Amino acid sequence: MRFSLPLLGLATQVPLQSPLRSATQQPMQQPPALNDVYNFNSPPDFAFKEAADIMSPKDMIELQRPGQGVANLAGELVLVPTSKYSFSEKKNKKSVVISPLESVVEPLEIPLPDGGEVFWLDPRTIAHAVPVESGKKINIYAIPLEFKHKADDFAGVLRTESAPILLGSIPTTSASNFRYTLVPGILVFSDYVYANGNLSDSRRLDEAWENRGTSALVYDATYERHWDTWVTPKKLSLFSVRLFKDPDHKWNFDGTFINLLKGTSHSSPVEPFGGTDDFDISHSHLVYTTKDPELPEAWHTKQNVYVVDLQNQHQRKELTSGQQGAIHSPVFNLEGNKVAWLELDKDGYESDRAKIVIYDLNKGVRFTVTQDWDRSPDKLAFSKEGNFLYFTAGDEAKVKVYVLPVPPTPSASTTHPKLDKKYTTPIPLTHSAAASGLQTLFTGRLIFTRSSFTSPNNVFIIRGLKRFETELEQSDSSLQFSGEVEQVTRFNENELQGKNLSEGEEFWFTGAEDKKVQGWVLKPKGFKAGEEKKWPAVLLIHGGPQGAWEDQWSTRWNPNVFAAQGYVTVMINPTGSTTFGQEFTDAIAEDWGGKPFVDMQAGWKHILEQVPEIDPERAVAAGASWGGYAINWIQGHPEYGFNFKALVCHDGVFDATYNGYSTDELFFFNHEWGGRPWDKKTKTLAELMSPSNFVHQWSTPQLIIHGSKDYRLPETEGIGAFHALLQREVPTRLVIFPDENHWVLNHLNSLKWHYEVFRWFDKFVGEKE
Repeated sequence: MRFSLPLLGLATQVPLQSPLRSATQQPMQQPPALNDVYNFNSPPDFAFKEAADIMSPKDMIELQRPGQGVANLAGELVLVPTSKYSFSEKKNKKSVVISPLESVVEPLEIPLPDGGEVFWLDPRTIAHAVPVESGKKINIYAIPLEFKHKADDFAGVLRTESAPILLGSIPTTSASNFRYTLVPGILVFSDYVYANGNLSDSRRLDEAWENRGTSALVYDATYERHWDTWVTPKKLSLFSVRLFKDPDHKWNFDGTFINLLKGTSHSSPVEPFGGTDDFDISHSHLVYTTKDPELPEAWHTKQNVYVVDLQNQHQRKELTSGQQGAIHSPVFNLEGNKVAWLELDKDGYESDRAKIVIYDLNKGVRFTVTQDWDRSPDKLAFSKEGNFLYFTAGDEAKVKVYVLPVPPTPSASTTHPKLDKKYTTPIPLTHSAAASGLQTLFTGRLIFTRSSFTSPNNVFIIRGLKRFETELEQSDSSLQFSGEVEQVTRFNENELQGKNLSEGEEFWFTGAEDKKVQGWVLKPKGFKAGEEKKWPAVLLIHGGPQGAWEDQWSTRWNPNVFAAQGYVTVMINPTGSTTFGQEFTDAIAEDWGGKPFVDMQAGWKHILEQVPEIDPERAVAAGASWGGYAINWIQGHPEYGFNFKALVCHDGVFDATYNGYSTDELFFFNHEWGGRPWDKKTKTLAELMSPSNFVHQWSTPQLIIHGSKDYRLPETEGIGAFHALLQREVPTRLVIFPDENHWVLNHLNSLKWHYEVFRWFDKFVGEKE
């Protein structure tokens, strides 16, 4: 069955064919009137496939979206922030779900109608920080919980003990990234602040800025805009405030906010994506990472790590060597005498290999642990005893949980310590899907959040780690973990039941320079090997380019949504992809139009041979960001022989040189293209590998989608490609989202995005009735 959604604006189409018969044969015609072009009342000419056993785009968008699970200190309960959109109500409902980790008591869902953030205060209290727009502040509430385990004659209980209790307020609506330490009772959070560093002045200075009498923004240095936001005089800083229980067990919020970075020129978390993973707190100190304040941040990635006393922000110490690139995930051990973080070597290269560095605060010694391990760890956590490190890392398109013993501290700081193999060879604890949000617990347990092609986030727990840690300490040979991994939450289980989601099939083939290249194929409902029926296929090309199609859920490029619409969905991880070793990742630099396309040609040929049920005359392709570059590059290179009948480019590079001048993070272009856009070497590369230089060979119908708030690849990239296609009289369409950035995040916009993409494909390769 198919459904129509005219009320959502899905039928507001621009004519498919160019209004120009020939730009060279006759004068340009007058454009049609706006109401004629955008015929809001016309019936839709396409509808999604929808049925009880199909996950349509609408179904996917309306699924509950769980965040990462966070356990209380006792390791009994885990909280998971969630949201769920309703098309009928046009509302995104937020809540927090509290689930027992070692009990069969039913989970508790607490609605958060005004949104906000939640975090643990103690094992039986969560805090809710919620903006109060009318008062231009954030209120902090305590929500007491009652939790009792199930017994023989008692069903158990998990519920709120009383109404939320107001603890205090923060005098802005932009505070975020809350971390709390019960002893000595300090809340740390991030917020935007003006140059004087005083949070209490923010409201007054905001009003002065808004009433300055002009809309002009004036800059003397980058960033002038970043990701999707024009930069204003405010920047992020970290603040602390006392929040503690008195002897009568009543919460006290003293309302004195201390700027822990005041007077330093530091800004943390690091924008645009930094959060609580950019800082950590112990019982006495804060550790954080910040961009090096002495360097122009738009063309450098170097970050430093500092530790500062929570009671005296003037006692600050840098922990990094000064010879590093970007830094991620600084964390304390429980005692607070060691810090670990992830360090990249190369300044200016955001996809360099991440290595684990440990700093012994007592001895003042810094040393690298995973110098020779050819993978990049992500989330880090010490075991509660501090003698093991647990972390996630991508490996061949899965994100696994690993463990590594903490080695003895060497006598002096070094990047190449002499360590036994057991200290340098991480052991995987999981082997499939994509893990994130790892957190260690007492009694040899840890939790992590995992998603896959077939499921959004759920919380899992691993037990039995104490025994395995003992085996690791006593063994000099490689071990395999055989402990228990158990699913705790079951979000969306009922909604996805019977939806025929594909788990994805891996395939490998030989690509450029005889390297082994990996890919995935997801087959539609009803697909049968050996059948005579031929199926349309779509090649999805990932962005980055240092990224990967991993076995994880996505709400933006979900391969099962493409498969559910009847397409054999193919995803290749070509040269430049992550999780396959650093050499493979690095090999795309200065070769955007080279080895990756040797890989994709070989991979496409391989999949057509291995899946003969694909109809090569009904093949299409789509990509975003670098994947959008790839679409534009394929357009100009028909000799590749893909024979795609339609293309979709989302926020892609059209002109490489223009990108080098207009992008926000200049370090990215400078690394990928071997220099600045006016440098001789870079100009030569751009001449060879810029899609705009091959427009004379463009001939495949192409849909172009772009967000106006995309400052990574400005919308004029998409508009330029659109103009080129129009003048070449190639069927095209431009979809602009004025309120979206590099991604399409609004739920209704997401549905529109899917409608335009599948409508475009259907026009050229769909079954004709």
